[in-house]
Amino acid sequence: MRALGAVVLLVAAAVACAALGLAVAVATVALHQLWWGLLLGAAAAVAAVLALPARWSTRPPFAVAYAAGLAAVLQERPEGDFVVPAGGAGYLLLGLALVLLVVSFATLPRPGRAAPASEPGT
Repeated sequence: MRALGAVVLLVAAAVACAALGLAVAVATVALHQLWWGLLLGAAAAVAAVLALPARWSTRPPFAVAYAAGLAAVLQERPEGDFVVPAGGAGYLLLGLALVLLVVSFATLPRPGRAAPASEPGT
């Protein structure tokens, strides 16, 4: 029964991190045309990835949801225009999403390796 509770908590953490990633992506897109909004959104995304623990249930769901949220708004609208136009800000957002994906997966612990034990008395 404890194992099932642990799985439920991991899934809940993954869903919460994905929701946070999507919310940060929407906020970044909403403010990306203002220079301070673009910097604030980029800083929030980078800070969230670095602040989240390096686990499969935290960093990757955040980064994947962030990238998926940006990918959704980078598509052409039915009117023929884009929410994020091609330009410096748009390419910065796209590059940021790719960097967050790489960092979130590259910083995960290797499978089968236990965390180093702390020395007694420290």
